[in-house]
Amino acid sequence: MYNPTVARLTYRALLGRRRALILFLLPALLILISIAVRALTGVDDKVAADLLGGFALATMVPLIGVIAGTGAIGPEIDDGSIVYLLSKPVKRPTIIMTKLIVAIAVTMAFSAIPTLIAGFILNGNGQQIAVAYTVAALVASIAYSALFLLLGTVSRHAVVFGLVYALIWESLFGSLVSGAKTLSVQQWALSLAEKVAGDGYVDATVGLPTAVVLLSAVTVGATAYAGQKLRRLTLAGEE
Repeated sequence: MYNPTVARLTYRALLGRRRALILFLLPALLILISIAVRALTGVDDKVAADLLGGFALATMVPLIGVIAGTGAIGPEIDDGSIVYLLSKPVKRPTIIMTKLIVAIAVTMAFSAIPTLIAGFILNGNGQQIAVAYTVAALVASIAYSALFLLLGTVSRHAVVFGLVYALIWESLFGSLVSGAKTLSVQQWALSLAEKVAGDGYVDATVGLPTAVVLLSAVTVGATAYAGQKLRRLTLAGEE
């Protein structure tokens, strides 16, 4: 279920000059803000939790997920180069799984690691806040990568739809509307962070068992459906 050649091509596409610049921008901004906040306010656990929850998990992780998830396959479908890949003796599920693994690795590297660094800068991992939000970022990276990889497979406007989901649904409705919180990857990830962090520093509205089930269902379902769409795309090309 993993092809090194497909992985190498996907890494090269994701870490090209333009995308790499965007990928580095948000983590760098998070760390710079963390340094400034630490210098101005000193060690403050509440401030650390608010910054990591409000910027790192709610904004940075989904945006990096959009870039990595859609970029893993969307451009190849748009320019038609996916046909060359599909003509090779590589199973379609292997292509999807390989691209998903690469998207997850890139999203984790550019979101979870900076989140951990920012957390230690802000309060030295007091109340386990840095570790808690890093765990949340790692888990969210998996679900976001699968979800946005699916979008990249089914739509030529995947980046637009991904940004709408990340910025409007997750950051706005997912944080303010109680019903929407149940269908928010951010809230599912927060339920794990709540179990790690000290009492009162992370507030999740979804219970941990529910969150685990929904995270697993979205990841598996999105990956399976992306594989089905890619199979149909192959058949269409052959016809």
